Amino acid sequence: MTTREVEHEITINAPAAAVYRLLAEVTEWPRIFPPTIFVDREDGGADEERIRIWATANGEPKTWTSRRVLDPEGLRITFRQEVPAPPVAAMGGTWIVEPLDEGASRVRLLHDYRAVDDDPHDLLWIERAVDRNSTSELAALKENVERVHAADAQELTFSFTDTVRIEGSAKDAFAFVNEAGRWTERLPHVARVRFAEDTPGLQELEMDTRAKDGSTHTTKSYRVVLGHHRIAYKQVTLPALMTLHTGMWTFEESGDGGATASSQHTVTLNTDNIAAVLGPDATVADARAYVHSALSTNSLATLGHAKEYAERNR
Repeated sequence: MTTREVEHEITINAPAAAVYRLLAEVTEWPRIFPPTIFVDREDGGADEERIRIWATANGEPKTWTSRRVLDPEGLRITFRQEVPAPPVAAMGGTWIVEPLDEGASRVRLLHDYRAVDDDPHDLLWIERAVDRNSTSELAALKENVERVHAADAQELTFSFTDTVRIEGSAKDAFAFVNEAGRWTERLPHVARVRFAEDTPGLQELEMDTRAKDGSTHTTKSYRVVLGHHRIAYKQVTLPALMTLHTGMWTFEESGDGGATASSQHTVTLNTDNIAAVLGPDATVADARAYVHSALSTNSLATLGHAKEYAERNR
């Protein structure tokens, strides 16, 4: 069997310990790395963990389970896929963070991999995916760490949650949000939907959403269904005012025959487009308020219809 080895690297203007911390906090990866949709930390202690990752490879959504060994002293994290996603037969590697001086570091990302049946076409596919994702991840790591350590860093990332009380079952409300392929008939603010779930629990959702002023905008998300009570998502085609939008739908029985349904959002603003969208005098605060209002309006509309659906089916 052919094992390929490849290395990517980048220099980051931030202390090595800060870079390592961001790599170690794997549940933050969807916020940092463009290919990562969602990460679930399944088990582990201080220096070893099993994680399940949902991410895109060459534009295709994939999921796999990996074992990671963390070495904070040596500033290294080794990883090995336990359950690879075809066409990958085996995949592993190491993140290595090397201090250059007090305020700078080099990050090296090593991979080794094999393809199922040593197929040359699949080897090329993996090579392209590893190169594309590694390049993207290292650039995003640099951007995120340097932004956090910049003296003029603005408060561009924020989170909020909308919640409704339901006199019905959480399972029915979950079903309404899970069946996004039916949203054009169920949600007035959704004009068009393209929905696919080729891998159970890993959904691709593209839709045109109507704004308050009647205009429509297209978004595309990948969604990860976690049991019957959570749906995590990440938008990969975003409105002009955002560079990041991740979230989580959560449905919980309340113990008194009712339930609650919540929609959590994490957003990073795109400052380059504030003037074009909101006018030359608009501020970051104006953009935050606008985006918060727009997302809350849509998520509360969806939650309201999910509430009606669950209460009708009670």
